[in-house]
Amino acid sequence: MFDRRLVQNFDWSLLGLTCVLSCMGLVTLYSAVTAGTQVLQMEYYKQLIWYLVGLFFLIISFLFNYKAFDQWGHVIYILCISLLVGVLIFGADSKGAIRWLKFGFFSIQPSEPVKIAVIIILTRHYSKHTNTAGLTLRELINPFLLTMVPFFLIVKQPDLGTAIMIVLIAGSMTVFVKIEKRSFLYLIISCIISIPLVWFFLREYQKARILTFLDPERDPLGTGYHIIQSKIAIGSGMISGKGFLQGTQNALSFLPEQHTDFIFSVLAEEWGLTGSVMMLIVFLLLIIKGLNVAYRCREPFGTILSVGITAMIFWQVIINIGMVMGLMPVVGVTLPFISYGGSSLVTVMICIGILMNVSMRRFMVE
Repeated sequence: MFDRRLVQNFDWSLLGLTCVLSCMGLVTLYSAVTAGTQVLQMEYYKQLIWYLVGLFFLIISFLFNYKAFDQWGHVIYILCISLLVGVLIFGADSKGAIRWLKFGFFSIQPSEPVKIAVIIILTRHYSKHTNTAGLTLRELINPFLLTMVPFFLIVKQPDLGTAIMIVLIAGSMTVFVKIEKRSFLYLIISCIISIPLVWFFLREYQKARILTFLDPERDPLGTGYHIIQSKIAIGSGMISGKGFLQGTQNALSFLPEQHTDFIFSVLAEEWGLTGSVMMLIVFLLLIIKGLNVAYRCREPFGTILSVGITAMIFWQVIINIGMVMGLMPVVGVTLPFISYGGSSLVTVMICIGILMNVSMRRFMVE
């Protein structure tokens, strides 16, 4: 029978924050594409459709008991890994990268849903293998392999931004479940030692992005152009902004990828510091809400699952905004709910649905 407590515990605050961010995204996206070509303007209407698709999957995500992910986690993981392999074999080339699979009239970017797959498979593992002393290096081998498989497949596309996201999500979940002190120290030392070695495995354009981050003026008309124009747009918004559809950097098409990676620059130019802070406050409330869902859950699977989802949203916001402000290298990470992109939007909608799922059913394990 249907449990009335599911309705009584429905998380309206999560839904409300999602709706607010979605409205902000649609308004900003409309402004970002208005000054562009007719093809670019069509992206707005495509995004409207993706919002409806995302809403559908959000609803699906909280209708069943989230503990089903414990049973089906390995299947979801294998399916997503298969899609990543499929990208390398059958993927569509776009701007030198092979990241999409085409299915008739639409395409998907498998590296987005694989974030959910990694969160679920690591949750499944950690909920069964955590202990009060913390995980040792030997106990971290399986989680490491489960993370590195999608990491290298995504790097191969290449999509360094999403690959980094996978590592940050996995790292956040691992730190949350606790690592044995000596093992944690070994990991930190290993990461520090490996940083110089990573440089030799980067592609030339990736090295150029890092060098541009350190000195944007070294190539102002080339690799430094994006970040320079982005900082001009953000700074010109000042306190209250230039007003809706009045952003000159956007209108004159100085901003690159203004509807995807650099959409925060459009928002900051038109709405200024006031609008930017308001959006960040909503994101902060969403992240706090996600952590609260994890805290109130009384069993490990739901807690770790909620932490993983919250970590995903947190890192995407931090990296995207840090990237467009010149505080981080440009790595191509979208801003949740705001940037254009169907796969990214549907993925984050599913994650919100899962958070609502855990929140609604917390009474069942108390």
